[in-house]
Amino acid sequence: MDIAVRAWLLAQLGTTTDTADLDARYARLSSARAVANEVLAERRAKLLADPLRMTVDGVVTIDQSSNLAGLERQITALVDLVTPDELADSEESSDLVTAPLLRACRGR
Repeated sequence: MDIAVRAWLLAQLGTTTDTADLDARYARLSSARAVANEVLAERRAKLLADPLRMTVDGVVTIDQSSNLAGLERQITALVDLVTPDELADSEESSDLVTAPLLRACRGR
């Protein structure tokens, strides 16, 4: 995994994400989008395994439903993002053309 892919993954998943885990997943899946999707799906599954809302009367209320909605929005948004290891549609057909610049002839 190159630096650009690692930086993109950390931007999507948070800087506290274990980079060794990301490297192992990238080696197995060969796609930054697949790695991000897998990590986010695991985080979503972990939230769903526990109760989303818990209330102790008069003491505390814990509500994880907004965290779940945020993760689901982030998973949905991955479809539209272009990852560093993929080419954008506009980049596939564009060619780089170079031409030398010449001085104009001013001699008469």
